[in-house]
Amino acid sequence: MSCPGPPWRAVLEENPAAAYPPTHWIPADSANYTVSGRPGTYPVDLVVIHLTQETFPDAMRIFQDPAAKVSAHYMVASADGYIGQFVREKDIAWHAGNWNRNTRSIGIEHEGWIDRPEYLTDALYRSSARLTAAVCDRYGIPKDRTHIIGHDEVPGSTHTDPGPHWDWDRYLKLVAGGG
Repeated sequence: MSCPGPPWRAVLEENPAAAYPPTHWIPADSANYTVSGRPGTYPVDLVVIHLTQETFPDAMRIFQDPAAKVSAHYMVASADGYIGQFVREKDIAWHAGNWNRNTRSIGIEHEGWIDRPEYLTDALYRSSARLTAAVCDRYGIPKDRTHIIGHDEVPGSTHTDPGPHWDWDRYLKLVAGGG
């Protein structure tokens, strides 16, 4: 996939040999995450799955707004599975609404709404599952529902995403198979 142009640029992960799908670096504003040195400072043992309740471009603008105080490590587009990376994995994205979960997780947003299942495309599931599988492999995270959770499962969460249309069985099968 070609990069749409500035400010987008291709990302090489800290471990270029990892089986990450292609991602594009779209930095969140530095006011929307905490610089860290994970996994040395905090172990990474969770992946938190989100739905944006916004379009990809609108969510991107929110992550780049210094007043928003929110971000995710990655976001997956509905139509084609395009992946933008907004926060480096070593840093703590502000996505879960729970500091403990933020420090120990990778947050993956997905373009879509909880009441609009048409956004949950095959391309989105496959691309996201490949990303989640690579994250799990990188940190030794088990590929199960205890370690891959929805935003709605974060203690204290008031969110309902990824919602009732998110197909966990399908997703975990894709994650187990590498996407």
